[in-house]
Amino acid sequence: MEKEKIVVAKFGGSSLADAEHFRKVKKIVESDPARRYVVPSAPGKRSREDEKVTDLLYQCSAEAHRGGDYVSVLNKIKKRYQEIIDELELDVSLEREFAVIEQAFLSDAGAQYAASRGEYLNGILLAAFLGYEFVDAAEVVRFDRNGVFEDERTNFFLNERLSRTERAVVPGFYGADDAGNIHTFSRGGSDVSGAIVARAVQAELYENWTDVSGFLLTDPTIVDHPKKINAMTYAELRELSYRGATVLHEEAVYPVRREGISIHIRNTNHPEENGTFIRRKIRPEEEVAITGIAGKKNFVAVSIEKNRMNAQIGFVKKMLEAFEENEIAFEHLPSGIDTISVILQKDEFERKKDSIMESLHRLLKPDHITVDPDLAMVTVVGKGMRSVSGIAARFFSSLGRADVNIKMIDMGSNEINCTIGVKNDDFDRAIRALYDELVE
Repeated sequence: MEKEKIVVAKFGGSSLADAEHFRKVKKIVESDPARRYVVPSAPGKRSREDEKVTDLLYQCSAEAHRGGDYVSVLNKIKKRYQEIIDELELDVSLEREFAVIEQAFLSDAGAQYAASRGEYLNGILLAAFLGYEFVDAAEVVRFDRNGVFEDERTNFFLNERLSRTERAVVPGFYGADDAGNIHTFSRGGSDVSGAIVARAVQAELYENWTDVSGFLLTDPTIVDHPKKINAMTYAELRELSYRGATVLHEEAVYPVRREGISIHIRNTNHPEENGTFIRRKIRPEEEVAITGIAGKKNFVAVSIEKNRMNAQIGFVKKMLEAFEENEIAFEHLPSGIDTISVILQKDEFERKKDSIMESLHRLLKPDHITVDPDLAMVTVVGKGMRSVSGIAARFFSSLGRADVNIKMIDMGSNEINCTIGVKNDDFDRAIRALYDELVE
């Protein structure tokens, strides 16, 4: 007997910002009977000047905590949802839910609880509008009491619940521990929720609906009208998301990757467009040399110099211990014979600078430590780079012609990425130069 096709559709905040977008979502869901499980975000901005509901919830919770005027903010949130209810003529009241939320805010339920309520309320409305069952993520998405996501327990609970539910809306971004305390994923975590649901129901496809028609090769605020990539691998997506591309949360790859479930990035406002497929392997005709160019600003390079460092057993272990005891993660680790550099996020380093430097001097007894506080990281990603001769020469010559000074080079061992460090002021120029040379 042929397995029934199941598609999980996640809709971002921009796709559910108002009643008009709710109608677009319903039309999309109903156009394919396989879209049986829907994962919504909280309402996003309706215009550039508008506020996200999640931000209002944070604000409301903070005002209640300090005894401020939380009521005016809460009324603004209520109005936002009531407008959707009225325009869609839904037979739904959120009065009881808002009474619970208000009491929780006054009892100092915390920021994670506050942030989760946008998805929770939106899920109730979307379920009513679609005629689907509402399944509260707090009942099926499990965290431990420290807020660490429990993937296998979650998969069990979700699979058990949704196997008995023909069509359901499961709000994204949050779950709960066994005591009922709400925990959230990091910002944008509804992408992760969608992937978790796709894994649990063994979906054939995980659709991620947003306000762009797939992955662009680079940031459109830096390069005018960059090309769209039609397909990429999970590994390439992970690299680009981690390096700064914002279409999909980087952690959304893991749940579907292990099951071989494809991801399809699509545009709610233009559902006729093809979007971008993310698969375990892409077809030969889809392969390109460069999948994307991404990056982030505001890093520091901590360079440690010690004579005959390469001959000292355990030197790197001690160095990493210095960062571990300060609970700080590193981004890159380029090295030479007598020097090694650690690339860190600037804000994290600045908060713990004195403690980190003390640990490094105590554990390593270096000859010198220098800190470069002006570093941006730019990464070129592409599985096809392995098979294209001369691409490295073009890479570096394009930066030379653009008068961009390279401060650091790190070639990934998997040969699908090359990362450079440049001055923050050179960040945009570096991306434009690389795009013009390697893509155009």
